[in-house]
Amino acid sequence: MVFRSLRDRILFFFSLLLIVVQLIAFFVVSTTNFQITEEQNAKVLAVGERVFKRELEQKQQRLLQSARILSADASFQAAIATQAPRDLSAVLESKRALFGADLMLLCGPDKKLLAATQYGAYREMPRLVAGMIERATQEGYAAGVVILDEQAYQLAVAPVLAPNPMAWVALGVAIDETLAASLAQVTGLQVSFLKQSNSAFTLLASTLEEHVSVLQAALGNTDSTASLLVAGYETSVLALGSDQAPVIAVLQRSHQDGMLAFDKLRNTLLVLVAFSLFLSLVGGYVIANNITRPIKLLAGFARKIQGGDYGGKVTIDQVDEIGSLAATLNHMSDGVAKREQEILRLAYADTLTGLPNRAMFNDRLGQAVHFGMRAGSPFTVLMMDLDRFKYINDVLGHEAGDQVLQEVAQRLRSVLRDSDTVARLGGDEFALLLATGNPERVLTAVHKILQVLEEPVILRNQPVDIGGSIGIASFPEHGEEASTLLRHADIAMYAAKRANSGFAFYDSECDAHQQEHLSLLGDLRRAVECDELEIYFQPKVTLEQSNIIAVETLMRWQHPERGLVPPADFIPFAEHTGAIRLITGWLIENALAQCGRWYKQKMPIKISLNISARDLLNPELPNIMRQALDKNGVPAHMVCLEITESALMEDPVKAHNTVTLLHEMGLELSIDDYGTGYSSLAYVKNLPVNELKIDREFVKNMVGSAEDIAIVRSTIELGHNLGLKVVAEGIESEQELAMLKEFGCDEAQGFVISEALTADDLEKWLHQNYGRPMPAVFEMHKRAANE
Repeated sequence: MVFRSLRDRILFFFSLLLIVVQLIAFFVVSTTNFQITEEQNAKVLAVGERVFKRELEQKQQRLLQSARILSADASFQAAIATQAPRDLSAVLESKRALFGADLMLLCGPDKKLLAATQYGAYREMPRLVAGMIERATQEGYAAGVVILDEQAYQLAVAPVLAPNPMAWVALGVAIDETLAASLAQVTGLQVSFLKQSNSAFTLLASTLEEHVSVLQAALGNTDSTASLLVAGYETSVLALGSDQAPVIAVLQRSHQDGMLAFDKLRNTLLVLVAFSLFLSLVGGYVIANNITRPIKLLAGFARKIQGGDYGGKVTIDQVDEIGSLAATLNHMSDGVAKREQEILRLAYADTLTGLPNRAMFNDRLGQAVHFGMRAGSPFTVLMMDLDRFKYINDVLGHEAGDQVLQEVAQRLRSVLRDSDTVARLGGDEFALLLATGNPERVLTAVHKILQVLEEPVILRNQPVDIGGSIGIASFPEHGEEASTLLRHADIAMYAAKRANSGFAFYDSECDAHQQEHLSLLGDLRRAVECDELEIYFQPKVTLEQSNIIAVETLMRWQHPERGLVPPADFIPFAEHTGAIRLITGWLIENALAQCGRWYKQKMPIKISLNISARDLLNPELPNIMRQALDKNGVPAHMVCLEITESALMEDPVKAHNTVTLLHEMGLELSIDDYGTGYSSLAYVKNLPVNELKIDREFVKNMVGSAEDIAIVRSTIELGHNLGLKVVAEGIESEQELAMLKEFGCDEAQGFVISEALTADDLEKWLHQNYGRPMPAVFEMHKRAANE
């Protein structure tokens, strides 16, 4: 059904909404009524169940009382003593009517049947009553349910005492239609009795006359009481008999009886639904007319605005929302034209610098690609990123950064031709489109750009140096699509930034290198998980006694496809991406495990671990070290952490706190590559470190270089004056080793002593070179730990 008129849709909607709401209300009320009925039925059923149990108990007590009275009767005792067993049946029959019993049994002291009021009892008596007589012997009397000749009985057993038991008498009441009707009248429920035989139920009696056939049909070959449920009734199932006489009672109450009180409420609700629908139709028609008339006028005025006619007015004399809408449309028609021009300008211009923005640059680049493909005209894309811009924002604030961007935009426009495009893509990133592919003209433009950026920018009467890194990609040499040219220029820009060269042309090797690094990141995570990394140990010896006292742990990566990957190819990349924490965690765990094995073998070889800047700023590093030490049984003084100067200076406060915590744990600390960073002596002397390591660059140039000799000698003296041990690394000749010994250097490592070895090769090397002089060193370490 399609309504073209708004009025018809409003009427239809209001009518449908009301009908849906009323139906929901009707459904909710009906559901609530049904739930209330179920709750009431459940309560009535629970009360009836308690009454049912009480009535059965009372009947059982009456049976027991009758049995006790009969057993105490003197004439009955005399009859048992004098009469023959065949005459006792007549005596029992006469007493049965007197006590209103349906069944009477008499047993001798040996539990054998003497007489019964029914013939079938002679066959079933030993099996039925033997257990009850046994219980009555212990408790004085017994009661229960038995099944005799397919009929269930409530039975009570009592002894005939004279004064010892001379016989046992049992009285029983049949569980039949009479008992079911009596209990139904008392409880107010429908009562049914069922007998379970093997795996099937048999109906004994029921007051559920109209559903007896349904109940009988449910009694299939199953022993599950769930099959006894009858639709429309709340049901409760009670077990009455024992395993030898399984009888159950089914108590039921009709749902329909509880719903009678709610029928009147449902009829009233239906009348209210019809009346409400009528009122909604009348009210909806009036409201729809009042809405649709002015809306037609507003729609016509909107069509004029759509066509670009902003001079007209619409007049509606109403003070409601429609009148407010009319006034708003009148004001909108006056301002749309102005805002339309402003929106177009903002959509394609950078608000800070006035340069074209990313959208405008992409549009012009797309046009240049289209024209270049058609006419074969080359052009060039430049991507430029300012150097040190982050520090300007951090130190001087974002307002100063905005001034720098505005100044750079003016300088770029001043050196480019009108046919070129310069745009700000975002942040401190600029893009330039040069209408030439000539390398010489491109280089001329690049040099002009870098030259104008060399002049400082004056911020708050303070000159601030700026610079830039430019990436160059030419069409069609470096790509024939706009996105490809931008990506290649971006790759070249980062290559220029890494090389600090000012500018760089796109090189496919740079792209492949980045792809390889991206692949290495996933492989590196797998390498840690799959134990592809290996630890090598390079010995460190004392120059005074030439004894090995420690080793530095070095990592190797045996890639399953690339082969042996040098540390220089993945360690810097891991530090840059944050994956270094995974590697450091693996190194600490495995290196300390090896150190623990050596220590247990009385080979106390101290190990040195390299810690990166990211590791040093990790607040969990002390906990990681503590857990690894405890797990492997390694004394803290057996581990030395080597930290570079650059790591200490990246965040001096956090670094100092972490170093202090590690020192308090008993770990030794070493400043690695000393002399290549930016740390001051004032900072170094306040650090709780134990040693300085002279960088290999100074050691390898020491022979023949007076300057490097002076640096090495002064570093050794400085370390000793500060109470630190001094270690030289990268020693490759005996001459370097002799000079370091002469200068008083404490320890040394390098190829002249030994290359990095596996754990097994290191143990062999120790045997070959030192004859394993480890016990003495072990005692030395024990004394150091005790002190």
